[in-house]
Amino acid sequence: MDTGEPAGALVAAAGGDKRAALLRQITEEGGFAFAASAEKAAAGDLRAAEAAREMAWEQLHSGPWREVEPAWRDAYALACLHVASIRAGDDRRAALRALDMGLIMGGDLLRAELEAAIARVPAYRNGDGNGDTGIDAERWMEGLSRNTDLADVGKNYVCNEWRQDLITFSQFLERMWSPDCSANLTYLAQHPLFDQIKELREDIVVPDYCYAGGGELQALNAWFGPDGTVTPLHHDPHHNLFAQVLGRKYIRLYNASISEDLYPHMETMLSNMSQVDLDNIDVKEFPRTEGLEFMDCILEEGDLLYIPPKWWHYVRSLSISFSVSFWWRTPILPSEGS
Repeated sequence: MDTGEPAGALVAAAGGDKRAALLRQITEEGGFAFAASAEKAAAGDLRAAEAAREMAWEQLHSGPWREVEPAWRDAYALACLHVASIRAGDDRRAALRALDMGLIMGGDLLRAELEAAIARVPAYRNGDGNGDTGIDAERWMEGLSRNTDLADVGKNYVCNEWRQDLITFSQFLERMWSPDCSANLTYLAQHPLFDQIKELREDIVVPDYCYAGGGELQALNAWFGPDGTVTPLHHDPHHNLFAQVLGRKYIRLYNASISEDLYPHMETMLSNMSQVDLDNIDVKEFPRTEGLEFMDCILEEGDLLYIPPKWWHYVRSLSISFSVSFWWRTPILPSEGS
């Protein structure tokens, strides 16, 4: 049906309706101050936009993440949109950081608006409107420098010292190249980097192997960190092609058929993790590990390794390293041991 309204006007109206409904919901939950600040922010008041973002941020950290009201995640995204809209003209970096934080910490209600806003901001850099520098390296550095990520800190994610920090990519690089890096290992592990920075996704070609036998890509993740980072012995549910882009990694593989001999954790959330520390095997506690057959290799730049579903694998970086993993599934999984 032809309403006589331009398509852009209809989209803007729909977006305005969503925002209005969100502010009503936040007000009903006691967020009067946020709603008042958000209205001022929509009129271009930067201080009000920053205040609204801070109020939403406090709500996101008021308790365990699973207990945060979904509306406050959307409210945080709305505040980030306001901050970015006001900042875009004079501080592009601050605008992009606000939008990135909105994508990471915000809800789904305004995600399309956040992504559209990110796509518009680079035009301030080029000025000519074509958005293409012609240099791939520049595009990667642009995307990486503005991005904010959850980075793993510690030897691996089952050690007592492990934690996650929300840091910018620039801060991540500073940590990785700092003199005390080995004492404070920071790792961007199994991270959906290419979902966050869609420009970088254009440089990643999914291998044809992932589509063999009616295959369907499930996840595309990045792994980036210094020498000495470890992914402990575990298995995954999907086929995996592991591509080594930069640096070197040691990988050890165990057949899925010997799972019980690798002592999986009993807890449901860790059931795909082995209790065995391959860097310091306690044969008295885990006697069945002694003499188990395995395959191992060192991946060099440009190598591609196939890891079947349910096969156990351990990974250690031997240098500064960047890897990409392609997870895919087929209609029929291979039987254990095949």
